[in-house]
Amino acid sequence: MSTATTRPPEGRYGRSTDERADRKLRIAAAVLGGVLLVVLGWFGYHYVVGNKISAEIITFKTYSTSVKVHLEVRKDSGTNGYCTVRSQAENGAEVGRADFRFDGDATRIDQVVTLRTTSQGTSAELLGCHAD
Repeated sequence: MSTATTRPPEGRYGRSTDERADRKLRIAAAVLGGVLLVVLGWFGYHYVVGNKISAEIITFKTYSTSVKVHLEVRKDSGTNGYCTVRSQAENGAEVGRADFRFDGDATRIDQVVTLRTTSQGTSAELLGCHAD
């Protein structure tokens, strides 16, 4: 018993339309994938290189009406800018927010700043840094 085939013999009638469509779809997908990779790389590069000031909170200590925050700031020489810090109470309400400026030629700055609060803060959070 042999099984009858429903496909035409190979090479007898040329390529089918489905094969041509599949090939075009593969080419289009490869081109679109390449464009997507280039766009993602471009945005990633400009996000990393375009940020001229970066900082992190090393430690913080809370008091009844203030929070002392030890910031470590890294920036390009001669770049001026500011970093925004906030503090929240135990219930999550924001009790203080301030911008701290960093100017001059130093590329690395370790500084303890005081954030005044409306009530006892339980946290210190760096919201971001921006160059002027």
